[in-house]
Amino acid sequence: MSHTRSTDTDNTALALTLALEEDRRLDPAVAAAHAWYAPLLSHDRLRGVLNGEPIGHALHPLMTDLPLGLWISATTLDLVGGTGAEKSADRLLGLGVLAAMPTALTGAADWFTGNTRVQRVGLVHAALNGVGLGMYATAYLLRRKGRRKLGKAVVLAAGAVVGVSGYLGGHMTIVQGYPEGGLAD
Repeated sequence: MSHTRSTDTDNTALALTLALEEDRRLDPAVAAAHAWYAPLLSHDRLRGVLNGEPIGHALHPLMTDLPLGLWISATTLDLVGGTGAEKSADRLLGLGVLAAMPTALTGAADWFTGNTRVQRVGLVHAALNGVGLGMYATAYLLRRKGRRKLGKAVVLAAGAVVGVSGYLGGHMTIVQGYPEGGLAD
């Protein structure tokens, strides 16, 4: 399988993602997000740490495993763990919410130096992750208030949202070749 840019429009997800790359309507939001992050991420040393320079590898893809793994584990316990696993599922869910914050910061550091196409796709990726994170946090609070069934349903929906976002993250890494190959327009 080639990891080059494809124009196979029979693949609806890919066609929609390629359209995102070219969608200039995202540019004002990209500029606003870039300006918002600039005070923190303009510092080369800090951005280098967040990009993973000390380990010689992009840090964000490694970091995503933690919140996703925690949320997937919580979902698994919800589906097959029974009532005895509820507290553990709640803890995993809450820990995933906490782990998402530093993970998002490493993603923002990668995004900050990306080209226009990467930043357009990355903006939608981040927005979907924000929605998913909000849903997971809401599910956690619902469960704490005793609304466990609704909380479980929200967890399943959140998994779908972050799954779509993960597709976009994979696109940036595999198709766009970012962070290594996505710096120039």
